[in-house]
Amino acid sequence: QVQLVESGGGLVQAWGSLRLSCAASEFTISTRAMGWFRQAPGKERDFVAAISWGGGRTVYADPVKGRFTISRNNAKNTVYLQMDSLKPEDTAVYYCAADRSMFTATEPTTRGAYDFWGQGTQVTVST
Repeated sequence: QVQLVESGGGLVQAWGSLRLSCAASEFTISTRAMGWFRQAPGKERDFVAAISWGGGRTVYADPVKGRFTISRNNAKNTVYLQMDSLKPEDTAVYYCAADRSMFTATEPTTRGAYDFWGQGTQVTVST
């Protein structure tokens, strides 16, 4: 059974940092782009960042550009999201996801392009 398990969430003060991890089991991520999304209470699940299957290309949503960094370690079958200069508006449940297609030329930014999802990890940023 394919599993993506996020970890690293928690409570942090504004301007602090957190590093999220997404570990895959029964599934090899090395052939697929990977993405991070987030969902705040009462809102849609929004795109945050994505990384190409080889790790050479990344794309970010405007609200997190310059503050968040996505990376991957295919040998460890894990994707990361380094979040710096956190703001209260970053408070949300963060989900990682795997592209439904392999070896794609671009990194998907829409939910529909992703097939496998983790259960999410809560990030709360206090003022």
